[in-house]
Amino acid sequence: MTEEPSRRKAHVPSGARARSTDGGGPGGEARPAPHHEAVATVRHARARRDRRVVRVVGLVMTAVLALGVSGAAALVVKSLSNVDQVDNQALVAPEASRPAAATPDPADPLAGLPVNLVLIGSDDRSGVNEAIGGAEDGMRSDTTMLLHISADRTRVELVSIPRDLMIPVPECTVTGGGTTKASSSAMFNSAFSRGWDAGQDLASAATCTQMTVEQISGVRTDGFMVVDFAGFQTMVDALDGVPMCIPEDMDDEDANLHLTAGNHVLSGTEALALARARHGLSDGSDTYRMGRQQALLAALTQSVLSKNILTDLPSLIRFLDAATSSLSISGGVDLKGLAFSLRSVRPEAVTFLTIPSGPMPSNPARVVLADEAQDVWARLAADQPVVEDEATGTPTTPATPDTATIPPGDTTTGAPTDTETVAPVDPLADRLPGEAITSADAKETC
Repeated sequence: MTEEPSRRKAHVPSGARARSTDGGGPGGEARPAPHHEAVATVRHARARRDRRVVRVVGLVMTAVLALGVSGAAALVVKSLSNVDQVDNQALVAPEASRPAAATPDPADPLAGLPVNLVLIGSDDRSGVNEAIGGAEDGMRSDTTMLLHISADRTRVELVSIPRDLMIPVPECTVTGGGTTKASSSAMFNSAFSRGWDAGQDLASAATCTQMTVEQISGVRTDGFMVVDFAGFQTMVDALDGVPMCIPEDMDDEDANLHLTAGNHVLSGTEALALARARHGLSDGSDTYRMGRQQALLAALTQSVLSKNILTDLPSLIRFLDAATSSLSISGGVDLKGLAFSLRSVRPEAVTFLTIPSGPMPSNPARVVLADEAQDVWARLAADQPVVEDEATGTPTTPATPDTATIPPGDTTTGAPTDTETVAPVDPLADRLPGEAITSADAKETC
């Protein structure tokens, strides 16, 4: 009998609960969410079976991890001089309205404390970015992730927040003393564009996104990082490409993606095309595109951790220059110290997932948080793993799936028995929001 990959089916509740169902907001072409009623509970995909998220996390994760392992202090200082420091202290919300901050060590503000950063991919179409994405006025964000680094520096968790997520958007202070309009229900990525339109600068736009993340998550954040997409191609090329297994032919004319099934070392242009691709892949939704972007980031991080770029000084200089040339970071974030503290992180400890969510009942082109999202936010706020550490063997009670989620002929829960071998994860396979992969799942060869 042919062995199939083991997949534990997620419980599918009757529907995802919206915070509000009124109104929409600016920000991009409407795309239907995946054709499922709700989302999976958070667990590793091994047990269950835009282009811009890559610009954000690929840059930040690879830069941070590479800087941490290299130990080449002079190169770190040289390369980080490329980073645009953004002073946003006057724009953050009043202390009383923000989640409580941890008490820092005066001698080392980062020591022994978790770090939460909002990673934003900006849709800046000026300069060289215009040649890549086409000309458009203004500044937008397309993808945002909440990066959590555990206090003991053994875990890195990256949670994608859908751009079409309908949530309350707070009033934000902008440069010049003005404020943006608050909404009880608007698209998540409208926070960035509202800040930009009112303040006409990156600090206003990114800080409004940061304050919005805090409001919906209850997680205190330490700052933001913003990157445009022009530097991503250069960064990948500085790594001499990213090895990936492409399980099937992938074609998207709009994204200029043309990959055949098999082993590839993706160039910067090909990697960006994979990150952008949506049409003709899966159901064409942004939800599954985020999953593919996470798979690319997992491969990128694994490549940095495994390649000799960390000891090859010429390659390291080239990579760091590329990785930091298009990065803007809010004041108070010590990237050098943070990078060094992550020097021992392992690929299996770098986790990617999308916040549990599902289609809005009244508008399938929009997304709402699922009940399970609150558990993810709470775990991040408490510095607990968002996914159970499989190495500990801690038992959990798998969710009982709805019969509609069980494939025809399959009367089991899909959970592996003691005698079954868990099949390797395909990072590029469709994953529901809440299903996670790690950098260790990245496959260089098929």
